Amino acid sequence: MTDVQGRTAFITGGGNGIGLGIARRFARAGVKLALADMDAAALARAKAELQDIAPVETFQLDVRDRDAYAAAADAAERVLGPVTLLFNNAGVAGGAPAAKLTYDLWDWSIGINLYGVINGIQTFLPRMVEGARQGHIVNTASGAGLAATSSGVLYCTAKYGVVGLSESLNAELRSAGICVSVLCPGPVATDIVQRSANAAPKIGLSLSEEQERLGAERRDRMTEFLKQGVGTDRVGEMVLRAVQGNSLYIHTDRIMADAIEARAKALLDAMPG
Repeated sequence: MTDVQGRTAFITGGGNGIGLGIARRFARAGVKLALADMDAAALARAKAELQDIAPVETFQLDVRDRDAYAAAADAAERVLGPVTLLFNNAGVAGGAPAAKLTYDLWDWSIGINLYGVINGIQTFLPRMVEGARQGHIVNTASGAGLAATSSGVLYCTAKYGVVGLSESLNAELRSAGICVSVLCPGPVATDIVQRSANAAPKIGLSLSEEQERLGAERRDRMTEFLKQGVGTDRVGEMVLRAVQGNSLYIHTDRIMADAIEARAKALLDAMPG
């Protein structure tokens, strides 16, 4: 899709972080924006910033709520026209030691990080196909969806799912004129760690004082690590370039290259000769 001007984009997690970086870049490219986020104040700030550049509609949305998602899609298309650019970007980070996880935490993480993507696809893909709309879907995964880490069971589980979903969709939909990309960022300068910690369910999570302290230290280290990463506006530029080039994979750096190579080698080595 070389020309995005005049198209309508629906961006979840569009009020903060990577989603806002994508919104900024696509607004400058002449795209009409439907921004969805749970954070109403962030949506108001984003609209105030972008409304002089491009048409902007905002929707306070929990991507786990399928009825609300459909209602937001209907409202967005009534005002802005058919959505042909879908960015399933809303996500959360964090978790706990695997033996301490609760069903509430699993439901929260999988519900947003994986089912949020599925709900976006279920909402908009039939509209794209039935309307014979050429389009592009970008699903935000993570480098942790390509090579697992030892401390991110919740996150890795969901993000591996997003990568597989994106690869399969891309293979199926290209003949229909719909391309799919999967964004696998490394460190990006956002406040996702603290926002996720504030939002995560605490019910039934029985951590010792020492585990709580270690968890807080881990969050602080991760926040500092992310601050050293690429800026969100730079990610927006990378995403636009990928959409224009119909690229399947979008990487923001090479930080996971060795881990991905090691995983591929281990998989190949395990196959019978």
